[in-house]
Amino acid sequence: MTKEYRAKTFKSGNSVALRLPAGLGVEPGREMRVREEAGKFVVEPADETPRKIKGDWIGSMPWLKPLSAEDREFEERELDWEGKLLRRDG
Repeated sequence: MTKEYRAKTFKSGNSVALRLPAGLGVEPGREMRVREEAGKFVVEPADETPRKIKGDWIGSMPWLKPLSAEDREFEERELDWEGKLLRRDG
């Protein structure tokens, strides 16, 4: 049997929002997809797409090594951007 919940819309900034009842078990921050079908709104969880780079590739490229402190040093140089001579000091 399908459970039915009632909810009210409310104004949130320039949008209209719908608060989902906790009984539905939707976790906060979950991205949802909303579409209109035949005059009715369908709300369903959006496909989860990874938002962060996974670190499982670390170690798979043994030729990559961290830079030493000496390799991170840069020589001071003058830069000419749009005819203005810029110098970065200390």
